[in-house]
Amino acid sequence: MLETLGSMSEREAEDAIFDETVDAGDSFVREILEGQTIRIVDLKGNQAVDTLFYNAHNYADRYSAQDTIREQGNIYLTTGTRLISTERNVLMTITADTCGRHDTLGGACSAESNMVRYVLEKRHMHACRQSFLKGALAWSQKTGREFDKRDLTANINFFMNVPVTPDGGLSFEDGVSGAGKYVELRAEMDTLIVISNCPQLNNPCNGYDPTPVRILIWNHNHQAGKQQTGKQQTGKQEQHV
Repeated sequence: MLETLGSMSEREAEDAIFDETVDAGDSFVREILEGQTIRIVDLKGNQAVDTLFYNAHNYADRYSAQDTIREQGNIYLTTGTRLISTERNVLMTITADTCGRHDTLGGACSAESNMVRYVLEKRHMHACRQSFLKGALAWSQKTGREFDKRDLTANINFFMNVPVTPDGGLSFEDGVSGAGKYVELRAEMDTLIVISNCPQLNNPCNGYDPTPVRILIWNHNHQAGKQQTGKQQTGKQEQHV
């Protein structure tokens, strides 16, 4: 059962151990350690953030849209949603969400889908699948772990509005987010997160004007540390690209 929609976080940006802006069309890859919390902020509103999740120790165990939907009994994701992997592990839990709902059915745009959905001449345009692949290959090169095109799979579209039509189809509609809206997720196990800040210009998911997003990360012990010592507690750092 999902918790109340529109739940806010008590975390403060100044306590974060990581704070970075990701430009539209760029990728972001980082390991989030068990117990850490990541916040994705829609800085200007109406921006889709395509995101992949993997067991950080076994990339074959990755986010499963089917298992997540079945487990929660809802096609939309929000506070309380547990992201279930293909091996039935809980990768992350959405702990705060000021947007209200997020899509996990629409998939990621690609050069091929741009051509099929819109017009042949759109095929050249940059797309999320290219950003995913760029991030995956850079991560593989940096870490020495195999991670490439065949590892790209089902994704979540944070802030994206994809209603299901009465006949069972999908409709890409104007976003339901706004400037400063965010979603926060707690890692229930070490999780690799791969983001494509969507560059799509052909449908309303980005308001036809892709914009940057902000990524913040907190250690699991930061709130406890503030209560005990009044100082920020820090842990080991992760790699990112």
